[in-house]
Amino acid sequence: MIEVQDLNKSFGSKDVLRNINASFYPGKVNVVIGASGSGKSVLMKCMVGLIEPDTGKILYDGRNFLNIDYREKKEIRAQIGMLFQGSALFDSLNVQENVEFPLKMFSDMSKEERLERVNFCLNRVKLENANLLYPSEISGGMKKRVGIARAIALNPRYLFCDEPNSGLDPVTSRVIDRLIEEITEEYGITTIMNSHDMKTLFDIGDYVTFIYKGDLAFEGDIEAFRKAETPEIVEFLGASYFQK
Repeated sequence: MIEVQDLNKSFGSKDVLRNINASFYPGKVNVVIGASGSGKSVLMKCMVGLIEPDTGKILYDGRNFLNIDYREKKEIRAQIGMLFQGSALFDSLNVQENVEFPLKMFSDMSKEERLERVNFCLNRVKLENANLLYPSEISGGMKKRVGIARAIALNPRYLFCDEPNSGLDPVTSRVIDRLIEEITEEYGITTIMNSHDMKTLFDIGDYVTFIYKGDLAFEGDIEAFRKAETPEIVEFLGASYFQK
């Protein structure tokens, strides 16, 4: 479980996040939504340590990520998987080497053990025998699946997905959604996903954190969100459907 408590972040005179309190649960797809510029991406970057918040706490199973020592931070980082918006694969590395990369950085596995884990993860995302292909040789959907394989290589407790369906066609988007949902349930991962995709939200989302202009406007399960009638939610959902 991850808890964010009294989190604030400003850039210059602009308050981006104001007093955010939110919880993210294991075995659930926790979706963070909000309009562009609402602060949801900044929230995710604060949670994984890419941005330092001004004040507040980020608790990973009770440990405050912001004030622990280097060794403890490294332990938590080794338990985090990241699926980036653009997949962020290394062009100079083949599929096998991309998935193996975090294993080399954070594990003491032998070369044989790493290869076994790589093959397991590739099989899990239905990319058997793609080991020697390079990113330039595979489709956007395959890149996303390689990104998922790399994200779960270390058997993470926490999985962060930044706009995982960005740039994908509707059919491929649903494939990626189902993979994320299955992996979350299968391994009991605390999954946090930033998304603009309302179909993703209602298809696989379990818990919703809605950021509106830097403030927490809603936190709760998907059914409560469906029934919510606050002006901010009505405005956001109306704009989302209108854009489609």
